[in-house]
Amino acid sequence: MSNAVQQAPAAHPPRMRAQESVSAPTEPMTGAQSLIRSLEEVGADTVFGIPGGAILPAYDPMMDSTRLRHVLVRHEQGAGHAATGYAQATGKVGVCIATSGPGATNLVTPIADAHMDSVPLVAITGQVPSRAIGTDAFQEADIVGITMPITKHNFLVTSAEDIPRTIAEAFHLASTGRPGPVLVDITKDALQAQTVFSWPQAVQLPGYRPRTRPHPRQVREAARLITSAERPVLYVGGGVLKAHATAELRDLAELTGVPVVTTLMALGAFPGSHPQHLGMPGMHGDVPAVAALQKADLIVALGARFDDRVTGRLDSFAPFAKVVHADIDPAEIGKNRAADVPIVGDAREVISALAAAVREEYKEGDAGDHTAWWQDLGRWRDTYPRGYELPADGSLSPQQVIERIGRLAPDGTLFASGVGQHQMWAAQFLPHEEPGTWLNSGGAGTMGYAVPAAMGAKAGRPDRTVWAVDGDGCFQMTNQELVTCALNNIPIKVAVINNGALGMVRQWQNLFYGARFSNTVLHDGATNAATGSTRGVGSAANRGTRVPDFVLLAEAMGCVGLRCESPDELDAVIDKANSVTDRPVVVDFIVHEDAMVWPMIPAGTSNDDIMAARDVRPDFGDAADD
Repeated sequence: MSNAVQQAPAAHPPRMRAQESVSAPTEPMTGAQSLIRSLEEVGADTVFGIPGGAILPAYDPMMDSTRLRHVLVRHEQGAGHAATGYAQATGKVGVCIATSGPGATNLVTPIADAHMDSVPLVAITGQVPSRAIGTDAFQEADIVGITMPITKHNFLVTSAEDIPRTIAEAFHLASTGRPGPVLVDITKDALQAQTVFSWPQAVQLPGYRPRTRPHPRQVREAARLITSAERPVLYVGGGVLKAHATAELRDLAELTGVPVVTTLMALGAFPGSHPQHLGMPGMHGDVPAVAALQKADLIVALGARFDDRVTGRLDSFAPFAKVVHADIDPAEIGKNRAADVPIVGDAREVISALAAAVREEYKEGDAGDHTAWWQDLGRWRDTYPRGYELPADGSLSPQQVIERIGRLAPDGTLFASGVGQHQMWAAQFLPHEEPGTWLNSGGAGTMGYAVPAAMGAKAGRPDRTVWAVDGDGCFQMTNQELVTCALNNIPIKVAVINNGALGMVRQWQNLFYGARFSNTVLHDGATNAATGSTRGVGSAANRGTRVPDFVLLAEAMGCVGLRCESPDELDAVIDKANSVTDRPVVVDFIVHEDAMVWPMIPAGTSNDDIMAARDVRPDFGDAADD
């Protein structure tokens, strides 16, 4: 349902602040003034956007607001990712604004990204006047139709009187149940029309009733499986972070003594240094985490969706395991892997109920013996630890760079990552001890995410240091937002892991395409696809991308630009970057181009085929057959 405020439905009142009274229904104003007032009423404090013709009426009353900060970005994609970063860092709904036509379509990628990663986002777009819809008017695009598959819900507003109710409903939908993006498309004539502002005292969406409380019978059955299993695993997804259930997760884990694996979207939900944490599962996950899922006799999935990057070839995934699957979205349960015990509910309530039920089982004397299981897990941990080799030529290792950034960063630092090799190394070698300190594009895998997401995170959490870990390919997609950061006092720090190539694609070419590096070299336009060799300015193995010169580019955009090419200067350069607090910093780390991400499970293969390193296939033994 996406036509003219034909809304999808809801169960709870909007999250209006108790200290603010509902406006009297006699306050005259324009639709544009009503929009700004509505954003204030729902508690929005920061919006990211660019004005244009259709949305321009809203920008005039925005000047008069003392409660809304507007950050003028350089590209609408930057606005969308910044709103996502803001939402992930603060737990609040992110807001982005764009005009009609290309302004709106430039938001499609960040909306899709937020949809895949369940991020609460409200995207507000201007639309051509209602009488011009369907006439191919200047800058007309059916953004409602375009975004229907990638939003939790969307609205087309053609009447000024509908604006307050629609904004209240949009924020409610975005932030409740399974969070996600909501689009509000408002015609220009609705923004210009006179109206009487009336704020709804409650959201009335009768068909939208997200179930938060789990069914007690399902919880009891899950508890019985947990206490009787010999090889259980807690498989933790990003839903645990969305539900603010990290304390409850730790309680359940320590109560049961069950090993924990956290997905890419769940890093920080359980302390990475905790002895029960086995690491990240999946294509580039830790060997013990992958092995644990493959050999488990019970998987308790909490806010996770059994995506292909975790399961590998689905028909060979966890062949010995029964599955307890808890998720607030019933559509996820059984979608990829059948659940023996399905539980629909909010992760926080589910985990609390599970812990209580397990305690009851313990009172009855029921408790599984995990001794042999932990012996197997310990052997895999000792045999296949996380690590990397330093380059023989003395150049910088990308893993070493990222590890040192994590070690030297101030306490409470937030890390945002782009997509590719550097994303996996950041997942592996940064500290993930606290919830809400790791931001990345997990589902969509959006290159160009890191810089604007870091900008949004810093805008929402100005008290925290924010590092963006980016690749030289990703960085060239959205680095213009550094100008936004410099002009708006948003002093983020950016580590460009510069190997002169589209690193992850190059790794696949190296492993699966006979080292034919077709169009993945960034430091030279002349590439020999047959041999992978380069000629001209890009011939040095660890030269990195020099066109553009990232240091000069950073300085041109009002930032501090630094470069590091040697391990001997690594810590000093990172310390210098950390010491700059009055403007953004970009550090160009020139790293060896042949570094690869290990472990690795080739796409479409079984998790049993994981390679700990090139030509090194782990031996898991017969843990499941003992």
